[in-house]
Amino acid sequence: MPARTHTRPHPATPGSADIRLPWWALALPVLAFVSLLLLILNPADAHAATGDPAVTHLFEHVRHLVSR
Repeated sequence: MPARTHTRPHPATPGSADIRLPWWALALPVLAFVSLLLLILNPADAHAATGDPAVTHLFEHVRHLVSR
């Protein structure tokens, strides 16, 4: 006994994509791009992070032990 095939009630027309994005899906990449662009244009505002002396001392100690 052959099985019945179900057809779509309204076939999709080509070229009519109905995709809706939330507002933040466009706002976040734009915000990231603008902030990186501003850092490139004015690098004086980009300050390097200072390391904690205890962490630096620990890394120096580990490097010394590994180099033996």
